[in-house]
Amino acid sequence: VQLVESGGGLVQPGGSLKLSCAASGFPFSSYAMRWYRQAPGKGRELVAQISNTGGNSNYADSVKDRFTISRDNAKDTAYLQMNNLQLEDTAVYYCNALRGFFNYWGQGTQVTVSS
Repeated sequence: VQLVESGGGLVQPGGSLKLSCAASGFPFSSYAMRWYRQAPGKGRELVAQISNTGGNSNYADSVKDRFTISRDNAKDTAYLQMNNLQLEDTAVYYCNALRGFFNYWGQGTQVTVSS
């Protein structure tokens, strides 16, 4: 089982990034997908989640209307489009696959928002 995040980096406030999470080793289309983030000195925060079919999604209030979660089950990949990034969005972003008792994590990708 593997989840590999990519797409992080350094961006100025107001900028955009798109994170990808490539999955392998499990039936991706049967799993809900989540993006979490962890800022320095803080706990891990659920940012967004999407159902296994992609028909339902939810967002933390802090990112609503700025971030969009999506998935492509044909490519076994989940995405997080992040627009209008703010300083407080700086964190390591992790993707997570969840189905019942099965719970898989990626290694994380750093997103730094700085002027």
